[in-house]
Amino acid sequence: MDNNRPYTLFCDTTCDLPEERLAQMDCKLLPLSFEVDGETFTTDTITMKEFYTRMRNDARTKTSQIPVGVYEKAFEEELQKGRDVLYLAFSSGLSGSYASSLIVRDELKDKYPDRKIIVVDSLAASSGEGLLLIYAEKKKREGYSIEKLAEYIEEIRPHICHVFTVDDLKYLFRGGRVSRGAAIAGTMLGIKPLLNVDDEGHLIPQGKVRGRKASIKALGEMIKERAGVNPNPIVTMSHGDCIDDALAAENMMKEIFGRDTEVVIAYTGPVIGAHSGPGTLALFFYGDKR
Repeated sequence: MDNNRPYTLFCDTTCDLPEERLAQMDCKLLPLSFEVDGETFTTDTITMKEFYTRMRNDARTKTSQIPVGVYEKAFEEELQKGRDVLYLAFSSGLSGSYASSLIVRDELKDKYPDRKIIVVDSLAASSGEGLLLIYAEKKKREGYSIEKLAEYIEEIRPHICHVFTVDDLKYLFRGGRVSRGAAIAGTMLGIKPLLNVDDEGHLIPQGKVRGRKASIKALGEMIKERAGVNPNPIVTMSHGDCIDDALAAENMMKEIFGRDTEVVIAYTGPVIGAHSGPGTLALFFYGDKR
């Protein structure tokens, strides 16, 4: 078996990184589709501004996992070029896409028995998945083999911390994350939930505060509880069409991690945004624990 065969790094459009950043990276993205009022889109066919405007106008949204056929076509194209495949998958705690990719991996291994097809569960979402991709892609460019890169991803994966808040509880209610009563009462009282993603890649409530400014400040406290020695001075952030809040959070993160820290800001993409809604603010960083 050729240990020096070139390989392609795949991730998902749920990684929520800016297009200009992705254009500089040696990776390929697989699309998750979503519906807005019954019409199917991908991130290439609707702008983020339009998506969130329609959500604010009470559009109904629905998301779908990546079909088996999409994996099969994308992976086999690389295998036929003489390349191996490493896929960094959207969290199994939030989507069935990872499970579908394993089916394709096993089928293609039977078809190409001398090839390497490695699937790694990111246990991450949005720009948290994006931050893990940034770390992974950097090591790929440094010459890591496919096996070494897979091991590296699994090693740092528990350290990719996610903390976030939402502006309107009705979207979490629609996704089954809070009860109708809690959503109505929370909206009336200006309650903003605080959440994180745990070691299994699930969304977990961490508390709640009253008011938007208080919620952003509370995210900072959550970061301080988790922050460790960052091996790479970079953090990521995604927002549900609330750039002013994101810029305020950017300043807060630079105060915590140092002014030289690079903060990569992007929209919270439709697959996550469909469940969290406009006003979502999510911060991602390397920490001691999730």
